Amino acid sequence: MSRRSSRPRRTAAPALTALSPCPCGLPAAYGACCGRYHTGEEAAPTAEALMRSRYSAFVTGDAEYLLRTWHPATRPAELELDPGMRWSGLEIDGATEGTPFHSTGTVTFRARYRHHGQRGALHERSTFARVDGAWVYVDGTFLD
Repeated sequence: MSRRSSRPRRTAAPALTALSPCPCGLPAAYGACCGRYHTGEEAAPTAEALMRSRYSAFVTGDAEYLLRTWHPATRPAELELDPGMRWSGLEIDGATEGTPFHSTGTVTFRARYRHHGQRGALHERSTFARVDGAWVYVDGTFLD
């Protein structure tokens, strides 16, 4: 006779659709929020919008978008996302510059996650710049 665990079985997260709440935390559907940037339909108009869309790309596992929105001078040749990482929430702590009228900007954020069942948070100040008119991620400094 097999012994059953009393722990609930972990199931995969439901698939994200255009009508799903956007993972970035804004009160909009994914398709009307970060999804339109992921498809290339539009470019993020601000550094914060790009930050949110990059967070959503980590949630959805969209490495292609992450590479496409990374500054050419700091972009890795390839990006392998950890399948054990589950992103669970984003909080924007602040932003400097990064509007449609700026060429650079920073966004400070906290991103919550679970990695192989262990909870954690990433606290970072990310730097962004415009390349050919589009916002891209340059680099980040870990805080805390």
